[in-house]
Amino acid sequence: MVISNKPQIELVQFDKYDIPGLIELSRSVGWDYDENEIGTVLSSGTIFGHKNAEGNIVSSAAIIPYDTFLASIGMVIVNKDFRGMGLGKEATRKCIESVSKETVIMLISTEEGKRLYEKMGFNTVDFVHKYLCDNYITNTKARPLNNSEIIIEEFNGVDIDELLTIDGDAFGDKRSRFLMNRIKQSENCLVAKDMNGAIVGYGLSILGPINLILGPIVAPDYQTALVLIDKLSSEHRGKLRIDVPSGNKELMMLLENSGFVNVSQPPIMVINSDKMPSRNDTLFGIAAQVFG
Repeated sequence: MVISNKPQIELVQFDKYDIPGLIELSRSVGWDYDENEIGTVLSSGTIFGHKNAEGNIVSSAAIIPYDTFLASIGMVIVNKDFRGMGLGKEATRKCIESVSKETVIMLISTEEGKRLYEKMGFNTVDFVHKYLCDNYITNTKARPLNNSEIIIEEFNGVDIDELLTIDGDAFGDKRSRFLMNRIKQSENCLVAKDMNGAIVGYGLSILGPINLILGPIVAPDYQTALVLIDKLSSEHRGKLRIDVPSGNKELMMLLENSGFVNVSQPPIMVINSDKMPSRNDTLFGIAAQVFG
């Protein structure tokens, strides 16, 4: 469905048939979105963008609304041959207009996009730390505070409400549809349980075309987070990525001991608020930048 027009360029809402074109757009700027990742974005939210007269996708922006008051924008891409035309701004604006005016919208900005978002009313409220690893070194310190109190096991889907609740407390809003889609996409989903069998943490790994992405990672403390990360990483032979929210210095030091390198610290920006959503300091790894 055409939403608005520019000469030979139209702003549209994408669907599953546009996935190949969105992958090509991603590759054109050196990003590594694949069919599974874009499928999760589409099943959890909406992607807008532009097509040129030949029907080629030349821009995109995605919005993922969560359960109550929070949404995330990401996947803001403009083909280099179509920059300077305001396409990124227009697609991002369409995302903002697709949710209520009371919705707090967050995004994790590239350095190039920061100025645009500031002009649109976004302000920087925090940072994440992007870590990459070529060769993972198993961490001998990867154990909970008390080994006898935490059990790590594969998630069987039975206690999904528990998992959704602890994720919501960690992230700042429940995100039921997204998280269930993400678990389906995951290579592995582990849960940390206390001695009473209650879920107190969890971790996902997502296999992408370049990296095994670790996250979300939710845990009662950084030691348990490290155990989840270690178990998700130790058998993978290839590159790893994790994006760690600021304020987790102990975990970041241990990640660096395991071969991770901090390659950038992109800003978290929000609109319709002047601060981050309330969190309980148990989020040690985000899902991905597109999901906030």
